[in-house]
Amino acid sequence: MVDQNPKNRLNPEQYASLKAEIAAPYRGLRQFLYIAFGASGSLGAFVFFFQVLAGRNVESALPSLALQVGIVALMVFLWRWEQRRQQRPQSGKNSNSSREKF
Repeated sequence: MVDQNPKNRLNPEQYASLKAEIAAPYRGLRQFLYIAFGASGSLGAFVFFFQVLAGRNVESALPSLALQVGIVALMVFLWRWEQRRQQRPQSGKNSNSSREKF
């Protein structure tokens, strides 16, 4: 038999990180996109808000403002949903392990 090289084995932190990546692939990319689109929507909402406040092109600026606010709201919702999905499996594991102790 061939013995495995102990240097090639993963430590527990690396294994947990790989397991989390398998459970939620591209999580970092999704979070980056949520932040980027949320920042873009915030900047757009800022511009259109002051355009409406100044009274310039209100007919075209008001729907654009509503769209930008909707984009920001969607990105906040998706960010929170992502956070809740990440915490749910971990909290389930922690509650089971605490029940086993007692």
